Amino acid sequence: MATASRLTLSRWRRCLGVVPQSRALAALVPGVTQVDNKSDFLGKKPHRRHPGVLRLPHLLLPPALANAAQILLLDSSVSGVEEKVQTLTNYLWSRHLPIEPEELQRRAMHLEKKFLETPDSPQTEEKLRGAVLHALRRTTYHWQELRYNEELSLVYMAARLDGGFAAVSRAFHEIQTRIPQFQPQTMMDFGSGTGSVTWAAHATWGQSLREYVCVDSSAAMLNLAEKLLKGGSESGKSYVPGVFFRQFLPVSPKVQFDVVVAAFALSELPSMTDRTAVLHTLWRKTGHFLVLVENGTKAGHRLLMDARDLVLKGKEKSPLDPRPAFVFAPCPHELPCPQLMAFQPLACSFSQGYHPIPFNWNKKPKEEKFSMVILARGFPEDANRWPRITQPVLRRPRHVHCHLCCPDGHMQHAVITAHRHGRDLYRCARASSWGDLLPVTTPSEHPPSSAQDPPQS
Repeated sequence: MATASRLTLSRWRRCLGVVPQSRALAALVPGVTQVDNKSDFLGKKPHRRHPGVLRLPHLLLPPALANAAQILLLDSSVSGVEEKVQTLTNYLWSRHLPIEPEELQRRAMHLEKKFLETPDSPQTEEKLRGAVLHALRRTTYHWQELRYNEELSLVYMAARLDGGFAAVSRAFHEIQTRIPQFQPQTMMDFGSGTGSVTWAAHATWGQSLREYVCVDSSAAMLNLAEKLLKGGSESGKSYVPGVFFRQFLPVSPKVQFDVVVAAFALSELPSMTDRTAVLHTLWRKTGHFLVLVENGTKAGHRLLMDARDLVLKGKEKSPLDPRPAFVFAPCPHELPCPQLMAFQPLACSFSQGYHPIPFNWNKKPKEEKFSMVILARGFPEDANRWPRITQPVLRRPRHVHCHLCCPDGHMQHAVITAHRHGRDLYRCARASSWGDLLPVTTPSEHPPSSAQDPPQS
């Protein structure tokens, strides 16, 4: 009886011209057309392993690294580690970029004008200046440089070694999966900290990498990273051969590295001027890929977009390597970020699961939320320009919701059905996840849609 009622209701809706919601939405979203079948993209693989799938399972730190970290923390005299780890984690996640001098001056002039227009404004220039400074202190983010001594380095290791390893491993996996023939021999890590980038690179390309250069201004951090490589001691044999430590960034363009990395390092620089100088140097030293990673916050994403545009628009051409820059990941274009152009800007971020270092307070699996930009030397035609899935995929009966960043620089909320888009595309979309590429061709032009479209079921 219930089945007959449902059939009757279905016929009644069709007679009145009521289209099922999934089909109506799909019809209103014109951007996704068909699977990109240019090169037999599936081959003999199942849809759940289509070439746009880039997710990794929950990652484990190399046992040698996890053991060394536990030994070093147990042997240390740091008290209240758990509380200090939580405090540092919260501070790093909520951190903003330092305010630029020009912006500070603009705010001061605005406040001064505001005070002068009020009836009870300060009577003397000295009092006016004091009032402006007081107001600035209350309303301006107070950025402080972190100075990593031995204790703070150990706390940072306990707080960020595993999450940093997970984020960088996911970035390296993007390169390895899309270009399996790429076998780097040299790598430079700027702001190397505890050395998690070296361990991630070794886990990804250990068969080909023969030289790792770690650059960090903190001698305590470099010392800690070296101990981690030697099993927690100062005299053991290094688990990863060919690692060199430096306190200063080499500026000569004569030596390039196949992969250059700056993970959670640009946000530690005190000004745009410093970031610009460092980025120019890093790009000059990049032979193939420049990998930039930051926290998956609005501040981290905006910083990376500024860095991306700086490199892409850079007018200085190295006489030793004139090849231009293009975005390898995550953007499928070199246009302005549509997430930042939206009415309510969003951070373009990704998530990677990992098993943390098994300290007594730290045993449940975690998720590292991060933003990344991978810049490459060459031309955009060298890379697949498939749309990137920028939010969790919502799977519903007979339709799938995907939020896509498309090659034309627009965001698109696509509702994909087998009836409208074909079985191959529907099954690929259903098997895809946040951060994957969707192997489809899209029209070169279509009206932009909001990045804030709410998912519907």
